[in-house]
Amino acid sequence: MIANRSMPPGAFIPELGYADVPAAAAWLCRAFGFSERLRIADHRIQLTFDGGSMVVVEGPQHPDAAHATTHAVMVHVADVDAHHARAKREGARIVREPASHPFGERQYTALDPGGHRWTFSQSIADVDPADWGGVLVGRS
Repeated sequence: MIANRSMPPGAFIPELGYADVPAAAAWLCRAFGFSERLRIADHRIQLTFDGGSMVVVEGPQHPDAAHATTHAVMVHVADVDAHHARAKREGARIVREPASHPFGERQYTALDPGGHRWTFSQSIADVDPADWGGVLVGRS
């Protein structure tokens, strides 16, 4: 797989939703020892811990709201199109078809039978986060 400076390290990357992304990321760093890696405006912050990572994302103001998404999982794969074809063949509900993004990733998103959101991502280029508006805070 291609290494991409815009993506956090790890194969499994949880995305947890919070109403106040900067405050949540700061608290996770203080309380749990995470380190801030990459800040994307005020709606996404990548955090690392001991070789793994997570992404703090903008979430619902009321986590108990019907159908609110408060978490998701991102998974690095070698071939997103082949993975998409397999998932579709097996009946996954595709909510975002494969697409290439300026941050150097090709991704698609599907829902599993439990309604959990999964984004599968293939690095297709090594992109400096500054090229698309990200601010690299730390190195992983």
